[in-house]
Amino acid sequence: MEPRFDLFATETGAKLAKRFAGLGQALHQSPLPTLTAELVSLRASQLNGCGFCLDMHVKEAVAAGEHPLRLHLVAGWRETTVFTEAEQAALAFAEEGTLLTRDGVSDETWENVRKHYDDEQVATLVCLVGLINAANRMAVSTHQKGGSYQVGALGRAQ
Repeated sequence: MEPRFDLFATETGAKLAKRFAGLGQALHQSPLPTLTAELVSLRASQLNGCGFCLDMHVKEAVAAGEHPLRLHLVAGWRETTVFTEAEQAALAFAEEGTLLTRDGVSDETWENVRKHYDDEQVATLVCLVGLINAANRMAVSTHQKGGSYQVGALGRAQ
């Protein structure tokens, strides 16, 4: 499939996409650890089948110092020993926040997130899961492909 549409090619799309990217920058300046944010974004993007965002978050995670082995194991994180309890809580939250049921995120997952993250980090995590899912939906619906993303292309501070 070829890309269907370039949001940046229209005045309105460029304006909205720029503001959307600004939200991402604000999230990456929050107290949530950068590598946790990248792992969460990667997991949601895996679940949503978003090649563009998978490409971006793998490359941004490596640039931020993430070990490639952990990136290879994100999809099966429950069956590994390489993620901290806090990261596991964030990954569970990412999955449940992506694959929403009628009841939303389970009480168990919510309590586990609250055990590992303070209010500022929880606020970031909630917004991050919402934002990455929105980004996935925009990229998937317009057939954006992974493979050509350059680290820092969306203005992230390294």
